[in-house]
Amino acid sequence: MLPQNASLLRRLGAMLYDLLLVLALQMLSTIPFIAARGGEQVAAGNLPYQLTLLVITYVFFAGFWGWRGRTLGMQSWGLQLERADGSRPGMGRASLRFFAAILSWLPAGLGFWWQLWDSDGLSWHDRLSGTRLQYYPR
Repeated sequence: MLPQNASLLRRLGAMLYDLLLVLALQMLSTIPFIAARGGEQVAAGNLPYQLTLLVITYVFFAGFWGWRGRTLGMQSWGLQLERADGSRPGMGRASLRFFAAILSWLPAGLGFWWQLWDSDGLSWHDRLSGTRLQYYPR
């Protein structure tokens, strides 16, 4: 069966799965910060802590996208990230997609909802990074 553009529902399902994985990684990375403070809570404005969480999230998404073209959540939902020619995006495009996805979230997720009106069914970060999310039925 031929691939098709990933629906918004499939994207959201994969995002929820990946969110749980990223939160687990972020919780583990919080342990050294709590230990360094003698068991005290990490302050919300702690810049090294915030940067650590951002780097972990970036490495998870951009790393999986650049390496395999899919995260674990995307794999579970039958999704594959591709360039227009069907090839894997590579780290450059994966990095661009990561930061473009942040922009897509900023206006109440409008960049994600955009795919409902886009003639090609693409989100803002799909367009900005030159990638597309394809669903491969099993």
